[in-house]
Amino acid sequence: MPASLPFRLLRATAFAAVCAGLGVLAHVFGGGVVAAPWAAAAFALAFCAAAAVSGRERGIGAVLALLSVLQVLLHLMFTFAHDAPSMAEPMGHGHSGLVPGLGMLVVHAWAVALTALWLARGEGLLWALLRRLAVRLSLVWPAPVEVPFHAAPHREPVLLRSAVLRHCLSGRAPPSLSIA
Repeated sequence: MPASLPFRLLRATAFAAVCAGLGVLAHVFGGGVVAAPWAAAAFALAFCAAAAVSGRERGIGAVLALLSVLQVLLHLMFTFAHDAPSMAEPMGHGHSGLVPGLGMLVVHAWAVALTALWLARGEGLLWALLRRLAVRLSLVWPAPVEVPFHAAPHREPVLLRSAVLRHCLSGRAPPSLSIA
């Protein structure tokens, strides 16, 4: 069952804010200048792309691919919008035409990978929380609850165990005595 429209718009807005914010901040920290209309255009581009794929839960691969493509497009957009010469060249942001330097590529790749991991993990946690909420609500109300996603109707979620206690053995008998 696909997500409802308000839920899709909320998810697309969160993704667009993170994606456009990452692009603008990276460009500014690199020494570039981003005018407000270009920042709004970056948000609109990221929002449209995210709204198109926000119908269901996405994994790390889909989030990484979408974020990578959008960051490349935003970088190109900010580079073309960069009319006046700025302080970018002396600070290491400058590149000849559209060919970035190795340092810029490494920083972009690292930021995209870290942000994609963060977004995908948050996406998974959000869906898990909503599934648990749907299960709890379906136990309280006898009528079926309209949810914006697919959830198991009457199954209790699996409880998570601490990583510290995962390999701990617990017995109910007294300790055995061994005589050596």
